[in-house]
Amino acid sequence: MLDANRSGTATASPRAGALAAASVPSSASGALAVPAPPRAGFAAWCTRTLLSPYARLSLLFALLAGAAAGVLLFEPQRLLTHGWPPQLGGAAAAAVFTVAYGLCTVAFVPRPLLNLAAGALFGSQLGLATALAGTVLGAGVAFGLGRMLGQDALRPLLRGRWLKAADGQLSRHGFRSMLALRLFPGVPFWAANYCAAVSRMGWLPFLLATGLGSIPNTAAYAVAGARASAPTSPAFLIAMACIAVPALVGTVVAWRKRDRLRAR
Repeated sequence: MLDANRSGTATASPRAGALAAASVPSSASGALAVPAPPRAGFAAWCTRTLLSPYARLSLLFALLAGAAAGVLLFEPQRLLTHGWPPQLGGAAAAAVFTVAYGLCTVAFVPRPLLNLAAGALFGSQLGLATALAGTVLGAGVAFGLGRMLGQDALRPLLRGRWLKAADGQLSRHGFRSMLALRLFPGVPFWAANYCAAVSRMGWLPFLLATGLGSIPNTAAYAVAGARASAPTSPAFLIAMACIAVPALVGTVVAWRKRDRLRAR
């Protein structure tokens, strides 16, 4: 409060001055103390660390290693020798095989083995349907894992000439490039999936190209598996020719394109 002295000048009362001084924080040296900004807690630091690109990439490697170990223990190649469990049949067997097919492709099991098993277990038509469904399912799972867990960490590493050329081809011409990879086998199925995931290819072109491009090769293997008991039959011989010809054409095309990729 202000008090007036005899000369007419207003002065502050000692009590008001004490209250004003107490309301302003000061340091030990007499300077005004600035409040420190709140520090991020341990939980926030853990969240940032776990969501970092390299942490997610490590999680991807751990998941793939676990899946590969599970396949080694399960040994899916036993389907060709021991057949399907007798308690499963009909549509239930086809659905279970489709899911198992997709998970096995994520875990690096070769698709030719799975396609032969599909034909041997379900015949040509149903075997082709289950194998194609498993192919698209496995490709979608691998693409999703690579896109969510590996893209942010791996894209900065695309510095080599070949890597940049492959990334540019998949990013700009995703459907056409993936269709060619599926029609003319040469690149492993899992490698094409994860390379596409690291690129900027969209989901729809990837899945459409995978489904359409996998039909000829998958059908040939399914027919070969269904006719494996008669290796001299015309159907088996035609199926083997349909397997060998695209592989040969893909090798020739890749050999002719090598100079163009080197020039980029």
